[in-house]
Amino acid sequence: MTRISVKVDGTAYEDEVEPRLLLVHYLRDHLGLTGTPIGCDTSNCGACTVDLDGETVKSCSVLAVQADGSEVTTIQGLAHDGEWHALQKAFHERHALQCGYCTPGMIMAARDLLRENPAPGPQEVREALEGNLCRCTGYQNIVRAVLAASRQEVSP
Repeated sequence: MTRISVKVDGTAYEDEVEPRLLLVHYLRDHLGLTGTPIGCDTSNCGACTVDLDGETVKSCSVLAVQADGSEVTTIQGLAHDGEWHALQKAFHERHALQCGYCTPGMIMAARDLLRENPAPGPQEVREALEGNLCRCTGYQNIVRAVLAASRQEVSP
């Protein structure tokens, strides 16, 4: 067992974990943060995307011990005081989810895009979300939602 200290969604945690434990399993099984889904365990789908020290990562490809001393933001950490993040609102308003399985990863990847490029075009959104798969083919509405959150699109 290895001792780790990590801040997740603004809360500090210290835990003993197996060195081989994936970050996604730490978040879900140890901390009960089930908003980050396990989509494939191979880093192909992006559903488990989280923010690790300001960078988006697929949490199924990061060990929990690698997050020691780091700050992690999950989809659950985006809302503040009961208010959804602009991307969460836009996904809801633009019907950018069907089954919802990809939604946390899509929102986290889109958040990273908007931090780097606050006014992306549709093609830039598509390229930024390239590593995230939607099995329900909701891509058009996902792109619309990201553009709406960036205030590039104003109507639903």
